[in-house]
Amino acid sequence: MVSLSNYSDTAIFAASKILPSIVGISISYNVTTTSPFSSFFGGGGPSTSTATASGSGIIISEDGYIVTNYHVVSSESSSTYYDISEATSIKVTLYGDDETSYDATIVGKDAQTDLAVLKIDKNDLTAAEFADSDTVKVGEFSMAVGNPLSLGTTITCGVVSALNRKVQDSENPTSYTCIQTDAAINSGNSGGALVNSQGQVIGINTLKVSSTGVEGIGFAIPINSTTDIIDQLITYKTVKRPYIGIEGRDLNEASAERYNLVVGVFVVSVEEFSAAEKAGLKIGDVIIEADGKKVTTMNELNEIKNSHSIGDKITLKINRDGKEKELEITLGEQISN
Repeated sequence: MVSLSNYSDTAIFAASKILPSIVGISISYNVTTTSPFSSFFGGGGPSTSTATASGSGIIISEDGYIVTNYHVVSSESSSTYYDISEATSIKVTLYGDDETSYDATIVGKDAQTDLAVLKIDKNDLTAAEFADSDTVKVGEFSMAVGNPLSLGTTITCGVVSALNRKVQDSENPTSYTCIQTDAAINSGNSGGALVNSQGQVIGINTLKVSSTGVEGIGFAIPINSTTDIIDQLITYKTVKRPYIGIEGRDLNEASAERYNLVVGVFVVSVEEFSAAEKAGLKIGDVIIEADGKKVTTMNELNEIKNSHSIGDKITLKINRDGKEKELEITLGEQISN
């Protein structure tokens, strides 16, 4: 007979450690809707209603700082017939107190990493403890904690299924390097914690694969990759990144052959006064290497660029009119929104 007491004790310990550090987040938006028939029949102008959404967050300081996902607090979007505003109200509830909600303000947010920091006017909170996510191993215990479906704080358990998974949100061109877990992650879990057997945060829950026939595939942003972003959002309200100053298009073998070019990143535009312009990069150049590493996509170029600091020099190898050339670029500063 197999005893599950050790597993149960592990889950109980991890839950008791992390639960006081998890919050529920409720967001309100204004939705302006225009009838597709109003222009034909006259009248019936735009109407405004209120929409709500929910998510989760992790307390990171005793004085009220909370980290969550960018997409939890920034659902603004538009189409031909509707427009969703930025959040008009953000409310936070603490574990064990569903009756009291606290107004939250956005300290800073960053779409590229899908992270945001909130602040509530409350002290003596229990800050979560961060683990070293670089030491996480496939197969180890994992627990997802959050506010799924607005039910209130909930835990689900599983294991770390894989590491360094490259995933991309269908609504965001940025790809993320994530921890994969089979601990159930549902709508509303976004921004909550993925923790280890010690109740320490190893990741921030961000994505779930939702498709017929798919079960137990969820993703979390490794906590080590978030700490610098969180610090910058608190300090500067934004994220300062090294910046080249180009718009590029990926050229695979098929497209390169079609246009009689080479595989790499085709430079579509060069921003005035940018590091790229100062270094002599031109529209029509194809970037094929950065820092001696082969480059075939903008994501690969951005990964290399983002491994540097503002003011660092990087060497790009380009193909211009069929000839290869190296350019040294001093990275400038990009301010994110």
